[in-house]
Amino acid sequence: MRKHRIKSYCKINISLRVIKKMKNGLHKINSFVVFAKIYDQLYIQENKNKKDIIKFYGLFGGGISRTNNTITKTLNILRQNNYIKENYFIIKIKKNIPKKSGLGGGSMNAVSLLLFLIRKYNLNINHKLLLNLASKVGSDVVLGIKLKNTFFNDKTISFKRFKNTPNFYLLIVKPNLNCSTKLIYSKNRQFSKKYKNVNINKINKLVEFFRSEVNDLEKVAFRIYPKIKRLIKYLNDQKSCEFSRMTGSGSACVGYFTKLQFAKKALINVKKKFPKYWCKLSKAM
Repeated sequence: MRKHRIKSYCKINISLRVIKKMKNGLHKINSFVVFAKIYDQLYIQENKNKKDIIKFYGLFGGGISRTNNTITKTLNILRQNNYIKENYFIIKIKKNIPKKSGLGGGSMNAVSLLLFLIRKYNLNINHKLLLNLASKVGSDVVLGIKLKNTFFNDKTISFKRFKNTPNFYLLIVKPNLNCSTKLIYSKNRQFSKKYKNVNINKINKLVEFFRSEVNDLEKVAFRIYPKIKRLIKYLNDQKSCEFSRMTGSGSACVGYFTKLQFAKKALINVKKKFPKYWCKLSKAM
């Protein structure tokens, strides 16, 4: 098997409503998700020595366990279900997406690998089973099954290209701190009502709709990490920023622009104001 290269794109939660906490400690959420043109790179080839070799490198490749990560978890789940029992791999992952940022880097790595192996080996995995396998790796892994604007809840996942999607330019900024998803959710006391029969393609003023939305996890993140609150305010204050919001459980924050010239100017301002923060300007896919 020759070496294959896969792009694993980062996800952005435009909004995130926490509906309730369940008895098992997990949370029901509703979220609108898009993807940015920023990606990790996975290099995959078979290993005839009958063992997996997993290596992370790149700007954000440090500190990731080679034996306990979403890549090894995906491989283990496939083997437990007898899909790739005789196949072993050398997998190198160049990490361009920051860890613990709410950008779903590890989750998207997992689903990118899963989809590649299904195609490569013609695995008999239908859509329903795919959703089940992906959810065993992580709750948000299913979001990467299709790189389309997605409305996510706990019962259905709707992959839809919003017909009237704003031409969003995304100024993504990660402060020099890491958010623990487990900690943020455990301390969250902000809950919203679930969406009822929302049809995004029938909303005329979509920018206004998303501007009025929330990320329920921001309140606890602001309390624990004041830097995030200051960053959100700074992004909001940039000229022609439609709105800014934390993605996922943080710590990355996103300024949403509909005009590239203002997004570029804001990028310059952020780099001057926060020279130690990671920041990228991208476009919603």
